[in-house]
Amino acid sequence: MNPEQVSKAFVEHYYTTFDTNRSNLGNLYQENSMLSFEGEPFMGAQNIVGKLTSLPFTQCKHNISTTDCQPSGPPGALLVFVSGMLQLSGEQHSLKFSQMFHLMPTPQGNFYVQNDIFRLNYA
Repeated sequence: MNPEQVSKAFVEHYYTTFDTNRSNLGNLYQENSMLSFEGEPFMGAQNIVGKLTSLPFTQCKHNISTTDCQPSGPPGALLVFVSGMLQLSGEQHSLKFSQMFHLMPTPQGNFYVQNDIFRLNYA
């Protein structure tokens, strides 16, 4: 698969999983993975999923506007930048967000998230 196909498949899988069952995101991270969520750091799959599952809403829907991808670091690694809108259940207005993933290849031919940075975009 080329980088564009990998990034598109990853983004679709990540946000579908986030929107339906955030606790299933744990297998995308490893113990050396790092999440910065609105500037707050979390390290390790368990801590990252703990943060994502503790967010104060039960349902949401991500609507992706753009996905940009570049090769980065070791062979096969990818930098993926996403922007879009986040619709929370019960809320009338959507929130703009951006998120960056640094995907690292595994020996099995899959990818895991080494770095994840999430920000809401206030305008």
